Amino acid sequence: MTRSENNDPVQEFGPDFQHPWIKDGWFREISDDSFPGQAFTLLVDQILEARSTQFQDILVFHNKEYGNVLVLDGIVQCTERDEFAYQEMIAHIPLYLHSAPKRVLVIGGGDGGVLREVLRHSCVQQATLVEIDETIIVLSQKYFPSMSVGLRTNAKTSEFEDSRVQLRLCDGFQYLKDVAKGPASGKFDVIITDSSDPEGPAEAFFHKEYFQLLKDSLIDPSKGFIISQTSENVWLNVDYLTNLVGEARSVFENVQYCYTMVPSYTSGQLGLLVCNNDKSIDLKHPNREPSVKEQKQLKYYNKEIHSASFVLPKWVESKW
Repeated sequence: MTRSENNDPVQEFGPDFQHPWIKDGWFREISDDSFPGQAFTLLVDQILEARSTQFQDILVFHNKEYGNVLVLDGIVQCTERDEFAYQEMIAHIPLYLHSAPKRVLVIGGGDGGVLREVLRHSCVQQATLVEIDETIIVLSQKYFPSMSVGLRTNAKTSEFEDSRVQLRLCDGFQYLKDVAKGPASGKFDVIITDSSDPEGPAEAFFHKEYFQLLKDSLIDPSKGFIISQTSENVWLNVDYLTNLVGEARSVFENVQYCYTMVPSYTSGQLGLLVCNNDKSIDLKHPNREPSVKEQKQLKYYNKEIHSASFVLPKWVESKW
């Protein structure tokens, strides 16, 4: 057993290496709690990293079709093939709803994908990334360089190449507590919760108290927006989502559920929850649109798909 630059244990994997999430050469995403009776599998061409930190178990492997794949605690977080479908939607839906977002907070997302999308907005003056596990940042810079571009540093000064970026290596829940009770100058126009599934370090991000902290951390809850990935979709656990929407609506006046299509997420769909405190704002239609230059940089998001992502099947719509 060797150790990483962060002093975390790093496994050695030769031809006889065995991993509990891999069987007969196939990675298996199985969870009786989150999606009973089904599984998602990917063929493993090569194991790139397998390590445990004080926060979570991490696996990075390569698949011929999906490229490099990041797995946390047995659940796929992103792949090189389809990561943009998630990163663009969770970032651009709230950012284009806001007329002029200047201060943006990203909770989680140490892979850098959401931060990359936030930095595409020239109106953003400060983008703060809060990540509890520095190992995710290190591995993303190594295996997902196109996602972690916003975290590139100057070799001489060690400062971020994009001066708008601020990185806080700490617990996101505690960080929000400090922001919520702090001065208005430290609060944000848009807050994006890019957490992992509601277990381990991300468990606190799926309760009413968290939504209240989000609201209290906005500069103006009637003008600002928060978006949170729900870690579920209507096909996997609609009852859980119904409760989550209810908790959000007990705090915010304006709450809508939308989704994005990501093949490497179980069932191919991932839900997002958008919140604001002004009922008169139509969350289904962006307040701004990408410029011609901005739109050319995007692979998934546009104003049409922004609106379409809020359209739900009748059997779901009737529940909310």
